[in-house]
Amino acid sequence: MTIAPNIAAPDNQEYIPVKQPFNFGRWFRATGWRHLVGAVMVVFSAFPLLYVLSASLHPGGTLITANGLFSEVDLGSYVTLFNLPQQPYAAWYGNTLLIGGITSAGTVFLGALAAYSFSRMRFTGRRAGLLMLVLVQMFPQLLAVVAIFLLLNGISDIFPAIGLDTQIGLIMVYLGGALGVNTYLMYGFFNTIPASIDEAAKLDGAGHARIFFTIILRLVAPILAVVGLLSFVGTTNEFVIASIVLITPEKQTLAVGLYQFVSQEFSSNYSVFAAGAVLAALPVMALFLWLQKYIVGGLTAGSVK
Repeated sequence: MTIAPNIAAPDNQEYIPVKQPFNFGRWFRATGWRHLVGAVMVVFSAFPLLYVLSASLHPGGTLITANGLFSEVDLGSYVTLFNLPQQPYAAWYGNTLLIGGITSAGTVFLGALAAYSFSRMRFTGRRAGLLMLVLVQMFPQLLAVVAIFLLLNGISDIFPAIGLDTQIGLIMVYLGGALGVNTYLMYGFFNTIPASIDEAAKLDGAGHARIFFTIILRLVAPILAVVGLLSFVGTTNEFVIASIVLITPEKQTLAVGLYQFVSQEFSSNYSVFAAGAVLAALPVMALFLWLQKYIVGGLTAGSVK
């Protein structure tokens, strides 16, 4: 048996790779099926958005006449949306941004303070407090609607500024309801930060407040962004409690106000409702795009320079 010598190619000869014939079955089993699933999910997710956008541009006023996507394009619904004195859409929009912004900022701040206390401090009732945070979240928020109404109605007789039909009262209700789940969510993330960072800062004379505001908050930026985004989205879409607390039309939010366009039997206008829904989605989308870099970038950031 003879072995053929390994003859190397000359230095001046360029190596040309041999193209393998395309095998569709092999490509589909390896990566093709992923592209198919991705295309189906994109169509499944984008179709409702395109349908609502098409309905907002259709002058018919009903969803049945808007079956043909972008068969008619008219901006009349957007103009009508801001010219209805009984439905002040501009006021609803401003109220939603104000309530959602304050609620999300307050939720992040209070949740971070509570999570830092449970994660870094040892005190009596710590484990019982964490257990209560989990147990309270087992009960749906809808069960507390009657209690919230009676509580705010009683507060209105003493402190009308934070009682029923006030935006401050609604913000306080949102802050109290979101503190539990967000605190427990942040608590798990705070535990991933090494305690040696706190100990090194304490050796330099830093207290808990300085450690929290100058060191810990920067390291937990991803969870702060996630909690802020979820809080803003949840506040913007919340309907039940906002409809109970806010009675005056000028003080209501978008979720409560937009329902008026489709709740009336003889004056339903789905085109205007769709136009309002499209504009209501813009702040949420903008906030997500702004916080996305903090969520992705913060996951790879650390305390090591």
